[in-house]
Amino acid sequence: MPRRKKVSDLGGVQAVRWQDDACMLLDQRRLPEEEHYLRLEDSTSVAQAISDMVVRGAPAIGIAAAYGVALAVRESATGDQADLQSRLDRLAAARPTASNLVWAIRRVSAAMDRDGRDRFDAALAEARAIHNEDIAMNLTMGELGAELIAGPCSVVTHCNAGALATGGFGTALGVVRCGWARGKIQRVFAGETRPWQQGSRLTCWELARDEIPVTLLVDSAMAQLFRREHPQWLIVGADRVTANGDVATKIGTYSLAVLARQHGGRVMVVAPTSTLDVSTPDGDSVPIEHRSGDEIWAISGQPAGINGVAVDNPVFDITPAACVDALVTERGVIQHPDFEKISKLFSRDV
Repeated sequence: MPRRKKVSDLGGVQAVRWQDDACMLLDQRRLPEEEHYLRLEDSTSVAQAISDMVVRGAPAIGIAAAYGVALAVRESATGDQADLQSRLDRLAAARPTASNLVWAIRRVSAAMDRDGRDRFDAALAEARAIHNEDIAMNLTMGELGAELIAGPCSVVTHCNAGALATGGFGTALGVVRCGWARGKIQRVFAGETRPWQQGSRLTCWELARDEIPVTLLVDSAMAQLFRREHPQWLIVGADRVTANGDVATKIGTYSLAVLARQHGGRVMVVAPTSTLDVSTPDGDSVPIEHRSGDEIWAISGQPAGINGVAVDNPVFDITPAACVDALVTERGVIQHPDFEKISKLFSRDV
């Protein structure tokens, strides 16, 4: 059995950082074979990197976009508001589903408009604040989520909601890290997460770095796993949580939530309040990103596809609030989230 590291020693990888007047992104397309950072010096490059999946995960996308706003301000130093807005619009359109993207752009834009300092300095300071706050929130959510686990047990996670998907430490994997450090989690089961393989390439890589026992399964083996092993929790992150508690997150999450409930498991969604979008009423109102079918053909060994065969490649699905047992935020835990409970969370003084 691997030794259990302290929480402070876990989750050290950083997907986004500001260094030498540029946004540095760990190119997650190259993991786990190579740890390579891209140096991005303009907002267009940041928008393209978000779109191209160099960086992914709602909080990390938001942080990258926040630094992208600072770069956009620097590029539009002449004060041309129309030019600046065009650059911000391009950033906002890079990925349509994750709510943190637009939230971060709006927050940095508001800060530079109200701050008496140079607009670039104000934008960069706010982006750094978003980044630092995210790490602190992940640590808080990790502790809150771990308190819900009655260990020792096994858990399932899907896609990657770890340090790579955030400012550091992770949302769902933050809970896993805290649960492991406290002896509550014995093993993590992770599916591949086709077609981008975030589970196998990223989640397994992160957990192996931290010496947390993890078993990889093909996505289609998850039903048999739940039937045989009865893991206590499915723990996932989120790209958007709507006003009624529906959860938009990686495609395949809904089916796993149904499996968990069928076999006596519980479902935990771990997301900062920046991911909660009270302006979107329910999951049916969330714009679901669809990507090229070439991604599926490539992983199937048919890069040119098969003539006459259509492909639907949705990136996210909607897990209804009724399937969620606990929504963990930095402000606290909502058991069985719904419109009233989420509204109450936002009405608190924080």
